[in-house]
Amino acid sequence: MRDLALVGFLAALLALGFKRPFLFVLAYAYVDIVSPQRLSYYLLNSIPVSMIVAGLAFAGWLIADDKRHFKVTGRQWLMMILLAYAGWTTLRADLYADALFKWEWVWKAMAWAIFLPLTLRTRLRIESYLLFMILSAGAIVIVGGIKTMLSGGGYGALNLMVDNNSGLYEGSTIATVAIAIIPVILWLARFGSVYPRDWRVRLFAYALIFACLLIPVGTEARTGLVCAGALAVLMLREARNRIAYMAMVALAVAIAVPFLPQSFTGRMSTIQTYEADASASTRLAVWAWTWDYAKKNPLGGGFEAYRQNSLRVNTVSSETTGAVEVIDRSVVADQGRAYHSSYFEMLGEQGFPGLILFLLIHGIGLVRMEVLRRRYRGAEGDRGWISPLATALQNGQLVYLVGSLFIGIAWQPFVYMLIAVQIGFDTYISRKTRETAQRPWTKSPVAAPDTEPASA
Repeated sequence: MRDLALVGFLAALLALGFKRPFLFVLAYAYVDIVSPQRLSYYLLNSIPVSMIVAGLAFAGWLIADDKRHFKVTGRQWLMMILLAYAGWTTLRADLYADALFKWEWVWKAMAWAIFLPLTLRTRLRIESYLLFMILSAGAIVIVGGIKTMLSGGGYGALNLMVDNNSGLYEGSTIATVAIAIIPVILWLARFGSVYPRDWRVRLFAYALIFACLLIPVGTEARTGLVCAGALAVLMLREARNRIAYMAMVALAVAIAVPFLPQSFTGRMSTIQTYEADASASTRLAVWAWTWDYAKKNPLGGGFEAYRQNSLRVNTVSSETTGAVEVIDRSVVADQGRAYHSSYFEMLGEQGFPGLILFLLIHGIGLVRMEVLRRRYRGAEGDRGWISPLATALQNGQLVYLVGSLFIGIAWQPFVYMLIAVQIGFDTYISRKTRETAQRPWTKSPVAAPDTEPASA
């Protein structure tokens, strides 16, 4: 039955795409994030669904889309340079076979992120793509939230529809993404025009946010807790009454703590005692190894270069019994340990050039969203949605960058989709600003000429 439901939904979406080609673009977001081919038992798992939908999306844009506002931005050029550079490092990778396996999905994610902004030329399209991203990620988040409420989850034990610890189905990754999408959920609930902004939409949005907050609990990912803390601080910028906001957050934490599983609180406590935690100590050792490796190989070692490392880590733990404190020192040996940091992942695999490109792509995005956030702050009417969306996209990216300190998701496709939406949004606002002198913006987003309902 699940296979039939997945095939039926995807077939219906693609069928509609032949009438509205942009729906192929939305379908790719669903396919890439949810990966229905991985959920299917028989019907989809042997078909290259992702490539087929991407091909339809590109063909639909090439044949039917309006090219009058075609523009390749600076960040798209930077992503093309990074993609080409990653291809070159793959050809000369230390571990060519392993590098080639990662390259097979990295180039697709990057190519899509480069192409996507070309299609996001109206507010309706930008909003629709964000909606598909949120609902697709929400399909995973809701399942995880329900299972967390029923069973409490557990580190490496929360099954998110598939028994596959990769992509958004990996615990720390989905914990980071779940927190990162909260600002966009709030924006859609407040400013979205695809659905009526009534109590039903708000109720669903708040329920989805609650499920997002449950994901770090269910996965017991320490990264998720750090991301949640970072988001709480970021949202303080836009709080009208900051004292009331901080009091509300403190009250929510105080109420939630007694209901948290003991395994979760125990694992979170290891954040402060990293020397006693083999995982955290080994992570620091990997970072030191990567830095030394990059100094000897400044152009990087290609994808999966970390598999060459060999580590010995000293751990120290203490236990107090009465007036006696017992110190336990041990040595942990490990090899082929993953980077556990997007920044060190880029440094080890792509060297200093790759890391610089990575930081530039994200840094420019943060700056551009800050420009839009400030420029349209306080705007009303047809421009009232711009600053809040810039803030939401910036906060989501910042949460990702914080989470990236501790997990290797430098090439995570979902994040590059978010960057592509930023580019499309920035390009659209720039174009509308140039056109303002010729005609005023309409005040109705549904009936706006820029939504182009006939070709959306």
